[in-house]
Amino acid sequence: MQTRRETLKHSAIVAGLLAGTGLFPQFAMAAYNKTAFEAKSIADAVKALGGQVPVESKDVTVGGPDIAENGAVVPLTATTALTGVKSMLILVEKNPAALVAQFDMTDAVEPNFSVRAKMGQSSDVYAVAIMNDGRALFAKKEVKVTLGGCGG
Repeated sequence: MQTRRETLKHSAIVAGLLAGTGLFPQFAMAAYNKTAFEAKSIADAVKALGGQVPVESKDVTVGGPDIAENGAVVPLTATTALTGVKSMLILVEKNPAALVAQFDMTDAVEPNFSVRAKMGQSSDVYAVAIMNDGRALFAKKEVKVTLGGCGG
């Protein structure tokens, strides 16, 4: 039986080998879009990821609590049954950077995601499906935060 210390040591060795070959940073940075993750608005983040002006749609669903007692760990979900989805996004309108998560899609992936996000204050939360043809479809939900998570 392997001890915790041995498992951590082996994990560190494997991570070191991956980083040494250059595989680790390549995959980590492959989908990172600095402009999108630094965008201050929903429209700017969607535009940076190749989407058109976002349009509200009943085919996209966003989930989260009505009231979040701790803004440091707010559970949020984004789902759709649509086909032809290129990316799914979760955004928080009043965060310093609106984009919380981006999920790149393939036909093998079911567009049903959940994350825990930081929210500094009460805000509208958006789930956006960017389609292969560039359309951006969204749903929004207001989440009230009683204790801020972004330094609040």
